[in-house]
Amino acid sequence: MNVSEDKLHPRILGMDVGSKTIGLAVSDPLGITAQGLQTIRRKNKRLDLEKLEQVIRDFDVAEIVVGYPLRLSGSEGSQAEKVRAFAEQLRGHFKIPVHLWDERLSSAEANRLLRESEMSIKRRGEVVDRLAAVLILQNWMEAKRRH
Repeated sequence: MNVSEDKLHPRILGMDVGSKTIGLAVSDPLGITAQGLQTIRRKNKRLDLEKLEQVIRDFDVAEIVVGYPLRLSGSEGSQAEKVRAFAEQLRGHFKIPVHLWDERLSSAEANRLLRESEMSIKRRGEVVDRLAAVLILQNWMEAKRRH
């Protein structure tokens, strides 16, 4: 079976939202894997949304998955509240589905994977948000496939 015979999936954008950066990943056209994109350095809401709009247009994104940083106990802290509010802004601005995905372990997993690599500390800092976004999106897609 070749790709043209298979059903292509709408692209999904994964986000690891922090106060200074937004890590990004996008699903492949078959909806199987997540690939990291360039991390956005946050400036202000207008510029952040403009950059995201460009990514959504470039990759024809149909839905967004935002990492939801709950506390280990499962409760919502101040960062989770900020992320939830940002997800609401995305829903209102882009008019596409936005899902919150429990990311409690994705940043820790990203840091662990990068520590195990031969990568320099400086380079690790540059890619940790992207890798966290990949893990968020990959975990969400796998969970969706299981249901």
